[in-house]
Amino acid sequence: MSTAAAHSPQAGQDEEAASMTTPTSSPSPNEPGERPLDGAVVAVAGAAGPAGRAAVLRLAEAGATVVASDADPVRLAEVVDAARYAHGGASVTGETVDLLDLGAARAWADRTEKEFGRVDGLIHLVGGWRGSKTFADAPLADWDTLHNLLIRTAQHTSLAFHDALLRSGKGRYVLISAAGASKPTAGNAAYAAAKAAAEAWTLALADSFRKLGGEGGPPAAAAILVVKALVHDAMRAERPNAKFAGFTDVKELAEAITGLWDRPAQEVNGTRQWLTPKQ
Repeated sequence: MSTAAAHSPQAGQDEEAASMTTPTSSPSPNEPGERPLDGAVVAVAGAAGPAGRAAVLRLAEAGATVVASDADPVRLAEVVDAARYAHGGASVTGETVDLLDLGAARAWADRTEKEFGRVDGLIHLVGGWRGSKTFADAPLADWDTLHNLLIRTAQHTSLAFHDALLRSGKGRYVLISAAGASKPTAGNAAYAAAKAAAEAWTLALADSFRKLGGEGGPPAAAAILVVKALVHDAMRAERPNAKFAGFTDVKELAEAITGLWDRPAQEVNGTRQWLTPKQ
């Protein structure tokens, strides 16, 4: 998840584009003979961290047009450039968006659908962590920070992209959560509570998709991917003797995200999918 977001009370700053391409439309995804996500348009919130980078790279490899956002325009531009370089011809754009501003989030969703003709996914990777040594030592200021980073950004992105994901016919909203949400520890009270709240909000979104689909089933899906913690190559290089037991590699997470389009919305909607042993 984006470490840039973890160091700022905001999930974005101005509306300047970090880097842009100019395609005007995208064909329907999954036409015969195409890569799994050819023609799909997927927005990634919190794209500049290790998990975001892996997700952007994998989605671009699968053929998606990726619209990335993060609070850090410099690191975001690096991710966009890396994806374009790794997958020549990939359509990957980036811009900073203040996801604590519902109006800005809605404008991002509207711009994306207008420019590319559709939105098939929103991946929520805005992250952050605060903890304490004991429950009694937990500063309530941590809750304020995590409420904004983990809950408010999920609320704003889901509200902003809700209708576009329905119109897609293959829409996916993906929240990355933590095992601690269902088994909180004394020193992680604020973090676990914020993650649990974000999960509840996402499951309510899933229920909206279900109800609006009627007897035909949900036209879009909201799903939660649960990890214990994430690990990436730089962490392994810094701690070569660490085992990172139960951790999920960011590349494995990216693969799981991309795979959510492999199954019908009805099978994906409202699910909590564990990428670590279930607690």
